[in-house]
Amino acid sequence: MVAEIITIGDEILIGQIVDTNSAWLGRTLGDAGIRIGRIVSVADRAQEIEQAIRNALTRAELVLTTGGLGPTKDDITKRTLADMFSMKLVRNEEAFRWVKEMIEARGLVFNELNQSQALLPDECTMLPNRNGTAPGMWFDLDGKVLISLPGVPFEMKELIKNEVLPRLQAHFALPRNLHKTAITFGLAESMLAETIAPWEAALPPHLHLAYLPSALGIRLRLSVYETDDPHAAAEIDEQFARLEKLIPAYIVGYGETSLEEATGALLIEHQESVATAESCTGGNIAHRFTAHAGASAYFRGGVVSYANEVKTAVLGVDSQALAREGAVSRIVAEQMAEGVRRATGATYGLSTTGVAGPDGGSPEKPVGTVWMALATPNGVYAFKRRFSSLRSENIQRASSFTLNLLRLYLKGLLKPE
Repeated sequence: MVAEIITIGDEILIGQIVDTNSAWLGRTLGDAGIRIGRIVSVADRAQEIEQAIRNALTRAELVLTTGGLGPTKDDITKRTLADMFSMKLVRNEEAFRWVKEMIEARGLVFNELNQSQALLPDECTMLPNRNGTAPGMWFDLDGKVLISLPGVPFEMKELIKNEVLPRLQAHFALPRNLHKTAITFGLAESMLAETIAPWEAALPPHLHLAYLPSALGIRLRLSVYETDDPHAAAEIDEQFARLEKLIPAYIVGYGETSLEEATGALLIEHQESVATAESCTGGNIAHRFTAHAGASAYFRGGVVSYANEVKTAVLGVDSQALAREGAVSRIVAEQMAEGVRRATGATYGLSTTGVAGPDGGSPEKPVGTVWMALATPNGVYAFKRRFSSLRSENIQRASSFTLNLLRLYLKGLLKPE
């Protein structure tokens, strides 16, 4: 089955926001057996919206649009759809009650603009939006389906999961596609491919491997398409079990598991804790830990010691060592990690100190140079890496590398340099 996605909004076309909805929809619908044939972005203009939808319906059985369902005048998708299909906008009582309750619960006035959110084309099926005021809409069009969804990502995602996918599975005979993704960290894509080449070459032809690299690691996805084999999932599991034996230090987890989640799970398993002392990463490691529910079970706290005075006064870094070696040095990273471990009572301390860029580098310590350390009850491990010239990338890569130090230590796989 082929679907097309149309994202609506001037803000996408001028680069004011990044279209993350299409990527998520492509992945989620693909897992459900729906292939995306095309993704199009159009402006908030009725003629362009209508043309894009009509063109998509000539090619695809399913068309999904996101955006343009808000209460303001620039959100015209709903009115455009009603005009396209010669439908009247009428008040949907269920949507009206929900929007009214949500607005009043927030202490806001249920004004005319908010009330207009409950006006829907009279022949569409309303899709309840429990996270916002804009309902989704389902249109049956001579054997094809058009679905209009809000552009706010968390609203769209919940509608897909709770309303759209169950209806699609009941409406269409969807093929069964299976995917499983391993999260790896620590090897560049070319090195990873070379290392696992024997395993990859031995995969049966009906299993498809994809490499999905990013600054947060490389995802390896195994897929089998349009299968009715009841043992297909077990076969994928078996192949990944073989891969784990080949690269045990580099498999972080599966699915959407992140380095910080995998590390946190190990800390809980060991009944231990961690604290962070960050300079160049600016609290990003602490943020990545605490972005996940349950982090209080293992994360004690963090210090953003951007200034040298904070390194000495709060973390106990030796001022003479700091003056002699500079902030970006092994001894400072080691003392930062040990200092935050001591100050918080955590089992482990993690630290980063480096030149994030784009300025501040020197011939001896160019932009992208970062020292990272892990303080443990049995000693301190320190590592130096040179990342890139891009500040945001340096922050993410340094954070990931530092998190991985603790993960490897907890698994008994950390090797000092």
